[in-house]
Amino acid sequence: MPTLFYAFGMRFFFYSNEHVRNADGEAKFSVKALRCIDNKGLKNKDVKLARALIKENKELIINAWHTHFSK
Repeated sequence: MPTLFYAFGMRFFFYSNEHVRNADGEAKFSVKALRCIDNKGLKNKDVKLARALIKENKELIINAWHTHFSK
């Protein structure tokens, strides 16, 4: 489960989809659709912030995904 980056107390990482975790919970996002697929405890403001950060770092996330799975 590679870590992509940390921002505002949230850890961005992926399994088969991109995940975000902080002290309150965890959410799963679709990078292509830029939407939250599942949320277990993240506050709405944190989901919105995470979505914005994923949008801003979309290229980094996609490149990390390809690098990780091309090994």
